[in-house]
Amino acid sequence: MVSTVTQTDTPAVYWETEPHHHPEGASTRLGFWIYLMSDCLMFAVLFAVFAVVGQSYAAGPGPKALFELNLIAINTGFLLVSSITFGFAMLAMYEGRQARMQIWLAITLLLGLAFLALEIYEFHHLIELGAGPQRSAFLSAFFALVGTHGLHVLFGCIWLVTLMIQVNQKGLIPANTRRMECLSMFWHFLDVIWIGVFTFVYLLGMI
Repeated sequence: MVSTVTQTDTPAVYWETEPHHHPEGASTRLGFWIYLMSDCLMFAVLFAVFAVVGQSYAAGPGPKALFELNLIAINTGFLLVSSITFGFAMLAMYEGRQARMQIWLAITLLLGLAFLALEIYEFHHLIELGAGPQRSAFLSAFFALVGTHGLHVLFGCIWLVTLMIQVNQKGLIPANTRRMECLSMFWHFLDVIWIGVFTFVYLLGMI
């Protein structure tokens, strides 16, 4: 009995994989965009809550009796101008002028702190009038929305100080320029949210 063995040669297939080189810092920017989108969802929920309960005053004071529109307009000016000064800081960074960039960042920081100071004054004044967050659903939603934005501005100011120290120590290295770009997106994002707050909460509330 003769046994024949047939051997079929199947060519081995080798997948040649080449490493994909992504630009340095690309994942950082993508991750930060994802964070901003999640922040958008959070503020969208807060706006929706305010839209639902914004007229539930529980026989208490409403926007016309509480809001000082002139003060809020000044505070809005502080934040909008700070966005412009941050833009000047970015231009100085792209030109490699570190000292000028630090000056514009310091001005931005002062404007951000001025915004926070007026917001704290507004909250303190409302609480003194007996219009704290526990007074009505309207005030609970108001303090939640405006206070959350204020906490974001506070975080932005802390980040700004930290970045200024890092730039002062290490200069405009690629890591610091990426941090500047992310902080710039964050700061302008806060401006956009505040325009919504100013329009939806304050202006419409006074009509």
